[in-house]
Amino acid sequence: MIKTYKPTSEGLRTRKTLVKGVEDVRPLKSLTKGKVGPSGRGRGKVSSRHKQRGAKRLHREIDFKRNKYDIPAKVVSIQDDPNRGPNIALLAYADGEKRYIIAPEGLEVGTTVISGENADLSLGNSLPMSKISIGTPIHNIEINPKAGGVLARGAGNQAQIIAKEGEHVNVKLPSGEVKKIPGVCYATIGVVGNVDKRNTDLGKAGRNRHLGRRPHVRGVAMGDPHRDHPHAGKYSTSGIGLKSPMTPWGKKTMGVKTRKRKRTDYTIVSRRKGKKK
Repeated sequence: MIKTYKPTSEGLRTRKTLVKGVEDVRPLKSLTKGKVGPSGRGRGKVSSRHKQRGAKRLHREIDFKRNKYDIPAKVVSIQDDPNRGPNIALLAYADGEKRYIIAPEGLEVGTTVISGENADLSLGNSLPMSKISIGTPIHNIEINPKAGGVLARGAGNQAQIIAKEGEHVNVKLPSGEVKKIPGVCYATIGVVGNVDKRNTDLGKAGRNRHLGRRPHVRGVAMGDPHRDHPHAGKYSTSGIGLKSPMTPWGKKTMGVKTRKRKRTDYTIVSRRKGKKK
């Protein structure tokens, strides 16, 4: 659900926020830790541009491995995580341990979830993809066995198994890419929550700063092409239309293939939409 605001100021005129419907509780202390250090800097020098510290917040430790097999867990609460788009769910296992997981859409407090080879195809359960039927929406997908889920973890994301070939399954990812993954890798049933996250609007530049994003200046808006950026000056002399798009350091970009893991090219059945093979 998207919330709009009465335009009592210019910052609220276009602002749209997501009503998350979470509980107003403090995060579990044993599963949190402070986030320290300036963002995007090493030894005080900028190593990754356009990043800053942002608002202070605690890091929640998320269980992406779901490796407590065949032990049922009850959803204690659905909480907000300022470090990611989807909500997180606090699970209380039968042996007393508690863990956070990414909350799929529709998961409610009191629901019981489980992880293991014999788990049902129910919302929030985690099981090997060889046991999941074709067409079932999944998220938090492993690409290496027991290494933890790394794919389809963003708000509103989902993937689908479209084929099974021997010991591997073909998974269609949110980008449209079809990837071949071992069937023993685990995935979680359901669509990641907060589907309307993409429809939000920050409303003002200050909220971007709170999120840890510094201004991004176009190269053509800079002054000297020899000092600031290869595209600096104006479009008619040094802009993208007259030369190949370049980074500030003179390397080609925008449309140039940058994939380095050539050894895993065999896992890609078809590239994502708009990309050449």
